[in-house]
Amino acid sequence: MSTRRSLTEDAQEVFRAIALIELGARMQVLESELTLSRDRMIRLYREIRGVSPPKGMLPFSADWYMTWLANIHASLFYNTYLFLRNEARCSHLDALTKGFRLYLEHCRHSGAEPALDLTRAWTLVRFFDADILQLTPCCRCGGKFVAHRHDLQHNVVCGACQPPSRAGKTKKAAAARRGAEQTESDLPAVVTSDGIAEAA
Repeated sequence: MSTRRSLTEDAQEVFRAIALIELGARMQVLESELTLSRDRMIRLYREIRGVSPPKGMLPFSADWYMTWLANIHASLFYNTYLFLRNEARCSHLDALTKGFRLYLEHCRHSGAEPALDLTRAWTLVRFFDADILQLTPCCRCGGKFVAHRHDLQHNVVCGACQPPSRAGKTKKAAAARRGAEQTESDLPAVVTSDGIAEAA
């Protein structure tokens, strides 16, 4: 019975490793989250990605998440992660992978380029666990955004409500905006009960 249980647990670890690798996890993430041997995880990585795992240090600065766009994306992901942990009762690893998939899906539907990769998302969670970061409520929209642990908690505004003056003025953002406007103009009109035509 114990052997069967051990084989089941081993298979579950392999499936977890596959899910993380498919989402772009680095070896350091796999080694921190899983109990498989390093050699085995490297073989899995090569089999799934077709290349050897990349080398190099992981991101280590919490300041990266304070830049305007990164902060919006980090806040979106971490609020999703917390919901899955606290409300859906997911384990840390399930909340990480499911939350990151939901984040990518949201970016895809909204036409936004993801600012986070899985390693950034995983590092973000670790910064919260280490009490380096906190969620701070925005005094305008009421949403909670990522902030340094000892930053002000009152009368602060999130980056979505108060973007910097240059936000969204790049060529890429302008092209995305034009595409969105074109999409809206192509939508058929729907007449409401009040007789007002609205986009479908």
